[in-house]
Amino acid sequence: MRAERTHVMAGNVFAIGDAQGDMEPDPRTPTGLFAYDTRFLARWVLTVDGHRLNALSRVDVAYFETRFLLVPGTASHYVDADVSVLRHRSIDDSLHEQITVFNHSSRPAEYTIRIEVDTDFADTAEIARPARRAARISARTGEGELGLRYERDRFVRETIVTTTAPAQIDEHGLTFRVTVEPAGTWAVDLHVDTVIRGAGGGDLRAGITAHQQRVRQAMQQDLADWLDRAPTLVAENSALGGAYRRCLVDLAALRYTPLAYAGRVPVAGLPWSMGLYGRDAMVACLQSLPYTPELTPATLRMLALGQGGRLDDDHDEEPGKIVSVFRYGESAAFGEEPTALYFGAADTTPLFVILLDEYERWSGDTDLVRELRHPARMALDWIGEYGDLLGDGYLRYQRRNLRNGTVNQCWKDSPNAITYADGREPGFPRATCELQGYAYDALRRGARLARQCWGDPAYADRLQARAAALRERFNRDFWLADREYYALAVEPDGTPVDALASNMGHLLWSGIVPPERAARVAEHLLGPQLWSGWGVRTLGAGQRRYNPVGTHLGSVWPWDTALIAAGLRRYGLDEAAGRLATGLFDVALRLDGRMPEVIAGYDRAVTKYPVQLPSGGYPQAWAAGSLLMMLTTVLGLDPCGENLLVDSALPPGLGRIELLDVPGRWGHSDAYGRDRARHPARIR
Repeated sequence: MRAERTHVMAGNVFAIGDAQGDMEPDPRTPTGLFAYDTRFLARWVLTVDGHRLNALSRVDVAYFETRFLLVPGTASHYVDADVSVLRHRSIDDSLHEQITVFNHSSRPAEYTIRIEVDTDFADTAEIARPARRAARISARTGEGELGLRYERDRFVRETIVTTTAPAQIDEHGLTFRVTVEPAGTWAVDLHVDTVIRGAGGGDLRAGITAHQQRVRQAMQQDLADWLDRAPTLVAENSALGGAYRRCLVDLAALRYTPLAYAGRVPVAGLPWSMGLYGRDAMVACLQSLPYTPELTPATLRMLALGQGGRLDDDHDEEPGKIVSVFRYGESAAFGEEPTALYFGAADTTPLFVILLDEYERWSGDTDLVRELRHPARMALDWIGEYGDLLGDGYLRYQRRNLRNGTVNQCWKDSPNAITYADGREPGFPRATCELQGYAYDALRRGARLARQCWGDPAYADRLQARAAALRERFNRDFWLADREYYALAVEPDGTPVDALASNMGHLLWSGIVPPERAARVAEHLLGPQLWSGWGVRTLGAGQRRYNPVGTHLGSVWPWDTALIAAGLRRYGLDEAAGRLATGLFDVALRLDGRMPEVIAGYDRAVTKYPVQLPSGGYPQAWAAGSLLMMLTTVLGLDPCGENLLVDSALPPGLGRIELLDVPGRWGHSDAYGRDRARHPARIR
């Protein structure tokens, strides 16, 4: 059984330790203190008189603050302790820890308190595999301070530990020898700065936030303001209200400010994906537009800044392509991994246009649409040029980087995710079905923006014609008439890849499916091969490679299921959408409101409980957003001009719901810069 892990986080700065708060290297997960893809603490262990401590209790005050109550002994052998320790940890762009020692005896007591400190300045990418270099780390000690430094050319990282109490400091930690009076206490504050220095020697984050103690004031207020700006959910089912709040808090925890950029954008998720992933960020923004729209403008601007402008095989970059991964670690800085700006995704570019249009529909912010006109048109051009690798009108992918580029550049990006029903793998370049749906949707939305915001009706007509041609071609080539579902992909020669997979559910969301076929698609999505009772399996049972615990070969991803439910409602299949909603809500309610990234595809009747996979992290942006998207779907929220239309179809058992103060162009939204007015969507 995996040991319990605890974490505090603030965007992409996070610390993961054990149940006692200690941090020690573990190749299975990134343990330690991390910031901007570098581990600044690999070892942070507290002892009293040479002994490790056991946790009596832990209180997670907020995502950025935790308290541990510790005593000597072990979990299996508790002792009536004369001493206990309160460990209060908080994080912003640095780690803060207050240690308080309580003497419960009737006599003065002497204690030796030790914090063992070590680091390797490892890139996050190194954690799961042996390091490719030996870190050259120098240590310095001074009065009240321990400094650890790593330097490789222009890449400089420092960990600086300071203390408020006298200590013996060596290169491996800090020792405090203290006397505590009867029923008395002793306390020390420890502060760990994570310093990133550029070529000029200054901390690259100096322009983002000052290194100061701000957790108890600014961060608490920021979280309160974030929750206050979101719509108020009044639910008859109190557990649903709790899950809603937890999803909002998870999204708040995942906001970070990229280096050299002023806005906050969502990282993908803890622990492995604490950076900007274009697909994850845009999906999270789409999911959260009716709730936390402020994430979207910053995300769109950041992705536009990093948009591809040249042909670069190493980074899979092409003009107009939207970035897939943006990381800061050493391997990215020196080109050992292409992740400083990596473009190995075929879906991020159409999703950029889709998100820009959807944001305008909700916000009415035509200024941003005009500001991003050139990046959006470059993205639309990419779909028809570099994305159409064979000139047959289909959006395809094939990696340029043959050394370490991503093989499958759709959302199911594990190497063996795209397969025939009999287990064979198709050739390249691959055209998966959902990519065609995204391209169709992006072309139609681009046409709307061109006509209504850019004043270019001729361009709009061309985009509309391209969309219509794609829809006709797609429904001819991808539809398997004998099985009455859409192929997962087509080969370069046009042969359909016949696996039954969740990808076709995305086609309903994009609107590329003719109405007369929608019901049959829904029957497959809710049939015994794909429907687990919790959500839609990524690959249908009965396919040769089906595996209920396979990442993309039979597991259930809540974001995938939420998108499919939205598509079902688009086609008026309300009962089917309600079944998906009930399954996904039940997942959250059984996990104390937490929405996991991925669960096993076992039948609900077999497990009775959603089984989380160890490969899935928490919190994850598009997992948290999936519950929000499902709420939007069952409430039937749809912006139409200056009005918010409501067409609810609540599944049985959900109870009465009211959603108040939905932000948007109809007059209420601090996030959009308008006067706050009460225009509630009340749904019963």
